[in-house]
Amino acid sequence: MLAIIRVFIVVFLLILLCIASCIFCLLRPFHRNNVHHTAKILGKFSYLLGVEIEIRIPQQIQTLGPAVYIANHQSTYDLFTLSGAVQPNTVSVGKTSLKWIPFFGQMYWLTGNILIDRKDTGKALNTINQTAKKIKGKGLSILLFPEGTRSHGRGLLPFKTGAFRTAQQAQVPIVPVCVSNIQGGIQLNRWNNGKMVIEFLAPIELAGQGKESIRTMTNQTHELMQDKINQLSSEVNDAKLIKDLP
Repeated sequence: MLAIIRVFIVVFLLILLCIASCIFCLLRPFHRNNVHHTAKILGKFSYLLGVEIEIRIPQQIQTLGPAVYIANHQSTYDLFTLSGAVQPNTVSVGKTSLKWIPFFGQMYWLTGNILIDRKDTGKALNTINQTAKKIKGKGLSILLFPEGTRSHGRGLLPFKTGAFRTAQQAQVPIVPVCVSNIQGGIQLNRWNNGKMVIEFLAPIELAGQGKESIRTMTNQTHELMQDKINQLSSEVNDAKLIKDLP
């Protein structure tokens, strides 16, 4: 019963948010902060899912300027958990098929996110160039999921190099965003789904890196994020165990 109530409330509020965001965006379509404002509201949906979110952002990141943010992609629920951490002047990159989703797709497009055709390798490569130009020309930051798909409890999947090549072309740093795992995942029938910690790591500069070293840097960043995700997950689980002690 709890799951049914949650789904109804979340879907209803999501539709309202999408409509309101579209109306707002029509007044200033594709504005650089449309995504930030909408994402902040989406992040509040985590309370409806019974998830407590703690976001750790170093002062260095808050004053950084344009960057390519990369985060681990666990499930569809990232829409409501990770959104609260989206920084100002940041947009994301998604599949072109998203625009056909009623309400959400139109909101996603009008807020200024970038849509790509992942089935067309040529277009995807061209998108890296276009994205890099938007970063430099408009002072935007980009949020990407380097795994390319949701992990669904399989741990941090191997990274693709697209995010790193984009950062290299735009001459901006990579900023890893690590999200702790929720033990057992988010279960809609469970009232309390625990806590998530989202932590931004120090920027990684790619200036002077050759094409050959991009794969090495990608693998090293994967290891760095894996270690931090494990650390955050252990921290959250240990805190829960202490809290549950009689």
